[in-house]
Amino acid sequence: MGLLSSIKKLLGVKVEEGKVLFLGLDNAGKTTILKQLADEDITMVSPTQGFHIRSLLHQGFRLNVWDIGGQRKIRPYWRNYFESTDALVYVVDSADKDRLIDSRDELSLILEEEKMVGVPMLVLANKQDMQHALPTHKIAQSLDLALLRERHWQIYSCSAKSGDGLQESMAWILQQLK
Repeated sequence: MGLLSSIKKLLGVKVEEGKVLFLGLDNAGKTTILKQLADEDITMVSPTQGFHIRSLLHQGFRLNVWDIGGQRKIRPYWRNYFESTDALVYVVDSADKDRLIDSRDELSLILEEEKMVGVPMLVLANKQDMQHALPTHKIAQSLDLALLRERHWQIYSCSAKSGDGLQESMAWILQQLK
């Protein structure tokens, strides 16, 4: 949990702002999801080289979203962004069965980091609009989510293209920040 959020909770002040980290393998749909949430054009999305930062206003909260590129050469630098994270959104390409093990391994490394202890996690099983997409229970099983005992987590199916499932998932994030 971010320092500002922790202090506000201790003082009984309602958290009105939070840092949300969007991570996942390249081509999982992180940037498209973020653009969809910001009501931006999603027709021209290119791979993220480095990171994007967007502030989203959602139900009176300001979510400062850090969208970090997921290419293999960038992943070792993810830990540089963990400081003061209030929530983690981990995006998975539900139609890319061949990379689920890589996705699980990367998620495991993130969750082992000291700065990520206690940070609530939302897994977005993206690309559910594709014909061969795995359902959320299969994604959860592949990522070993049932083994997470000391962390608040949730998994939602979604489609970055249509926006299905995104509002519900953001509502869960907001509940975690309250």
